[in-house]
Amino acid sequence: MKNKYIDLIDQTFEFPTEEFTVKDNELHFHDVPLMELIKQYGTPLKITYLPKISQQINKAKRLFNVAMAKVDYKGSYNYSYCTKSSHFSFVLEEALKNDIHLETSSAYDIHIINSLYEEGSIDKNIYIICNGFKRPQYVENIAALVNDGFVNTVPILDNIEELDLFEGLLSKKCKVGIRIAAEEEPKFDFYTSRLGVRYNDVIDLYKKKIKGNKKYELKMLHFFINTGIKDTAYYWNELNRCVNLYCELKKICPELDSLNIGGGFPVRTSLAMEFDYEYMTEEIVAQIKNICNSQGIDEPDLFTEFGSFTVGESGCVLYSIVNQKQQNDREFWYMIDSSFITTLPDTWGIHQRYIMLAVNNWDKEYQRVFLGGLTCDSEDYYSGEAHTNAIFLPKLNQAEEEPQYVGFFHTGAYQESLGGFGGIQHCLIPAPKHIIIDREKGDTEYYTRLFAKEQSYRSMMRILGY
Repeated sequence: MKNKYIDLIDQTFEFPTEEFTVKDNELHFHDVPLMELIKQYGTPLKITYLPKISQQINKAKRLFNVAMAKVDYKGSYNYSYCTKSSHFSFVLEEALKNDIHLETSSAYDIHIINSLYEEGSIDKNIYIICNGFKRPQYVENIAALVNDGFVNTVPILDNIEELDLFEGLLSKKCKVGIRIAAEEEPKFDFYTSRLGVRYNDVIDLYKKKIKGNKKYELKMLHFFINTGIKDTAYYWNELNRCVNLYCELKKICPELDSLNIGGGFPVRTSLAMEFDYEYMTEEIVAQIKNICNSQGIDEPDLFTEFGSFTVGESGCVLYSIVNQKQQNDREFWYMIDSSFITTLPDTWGIHQRYIMLAVNNWDKEYQRVFLGGLTCDSEDYYSGEAHTNAIFLPKLNQAEEEPQYVGFFHTGAYQESLGGFGGIQHCLIPAPKHIIIDREKGDTEYYTRLFAKEQSYRSMMRILGY
């Protein structure tokens, strides 16, 4: 009878995969033995596997460049990293090894840009695409970049009044973009995105405030769908509307030459997830080319702003099972040595699911369980996988010395910023250790370094004023 945990995974998924293998009943992530890391650093433990960031960037570049070659697309492809997905220095340093551009969201982002320039990670020709609602400090910081010679700084106008805020601040000509307020899927609470300028106002905004103004040059039209890039009639309809608006605007604005389609490539949340990246990329490129050609317009240079796609699959979190509780006839609770609310806030906030696998004991029988966090909040639990409304883990044997360990994978985007890294955690559960794994290019050996120790009570007391 096949009732071991390894049998369950083999029967459910195509396993092993490119990034997950099992040796001696222990899980390896990108050929890194996770039990060795646990023995060295303990749990809970956050991990960033840096090579995956470069792999994702080069995957997208390859997809778009091949798609463009297939249809003889005349424009260029430009990869931008959406910094709000993870602002950590090690993420930016790895991403910038791959000839990319950057997208910002707020005033403090610009200080990161200045720091990267001072240390030599970027030069003044890099595209800095400035999204988000522009408060005065953000506007001043953007203007300072332009005045300092960052020639490809492009503030993306989020509303029709935003351009007025730059008056008197710019000493050099500034490239600008306009974001379209896309219509969202019918299931949303709102019909039109709060971000961007309405379709009907884009042409008027250009005519009234940009055309003929020697201070500005309209460089880019920006388009983003909140639900991401999906093969749905809704997505293709919105893309079609956007490209047609680009063509209409290009006819009266010769300097417009770039179309930004935002982010939206998905992160794998299940070993069973299927997404045809190649088909979607080729279809996007082909549709843009066909619409432009039908209207006699040159194809635009394409920009993307992949954030979660860039960094999401580089991250994982490892926990120990510290106790088990049977609360009724059917429910077994495994208690982890941390909190989902504080370490993986998306599991609580938007019911996000991640790839979850046992780290050890793959040769043991399995059972259905619920995972509980350490806080006294009833919402601090994890109860289902993306492919099934349940989770299964090896059965615990309390007599055995080695505890059960579990890993959550592809957690590298947003979780630290949403969880308040370095700040006060719910129920004062400390933030875990965070390590970085890297390899020399082409080397089979990996090495680790400690980025952050487990949060101390002293740091919390200091924040709280004690």
